Amino acid sequence: MSIQTRRERERADRERLIVTAARELAESEGWDAVTTRRLAAEIEYSQPVLYSHFKGKDAIMAAVAVQGCADLAVELRTAREGASGPRAHLAAVGRAYTAFALRRPAVYDAIFTLPVDLPFATPEAPEPLQAAFGELLRAVTPIAEPGDEPGLLTETYWAGLHGLITLMRSGRLPAREHERRLSLLIAHFTAGHG
Repeated sequence: MSIQTRRERERADRERLIVTAARELAESEGWDAVTTRRLAAEIEYSQPVLYSHFKGKDAIMAAVAVQGCADLAVELRTAREGASGPRAHLAAVGRAYTAFALRRPAVYDAIFTLPVDLPFATPEAPEPLQAAFGELLRAVTPIAEPGDEPGLLTETYWAGLHGLITLMRSGRLPAREHERRLSLLIAHFTAGHG
């Protein structure tokens, strides 16, 4: 292994370490606790080392969002592939999306709520963002009616999921009724489909 290859591998390992530490700290104490000083102490590197990888907290949050989308895409794909039929696909994806949001709230916020410098809904979006949206699209496309634009229909379903989760997490909708609300959303989206 060349010195250059080893240095590149070590750099990539440090980046993963920083992103993992930021995600774990945000999940346990919230995003306000994630500072470059705190991360440097957590991973036992100096702040200048962090800045050699990321411009600051916003860039670290964006990296957490990208990694979170990669994880979300895998979970959505697994859920979709484990179901059979358009309604079951949509329900499985909706439940997996909800479970991800509730299990990893800080990562969910980095992806969908907090301002991060990432292009969403454009061809320039990082591949993991496209993959996560692609899994939603694969679940929604079979229920599209003639004349529907599958991308817009998917955005509408996604907005419905996000709205339900956001309102439930903020206490504006009681959590005990979430499953019924999700079932209503899916039933209306899949009316006429098996």
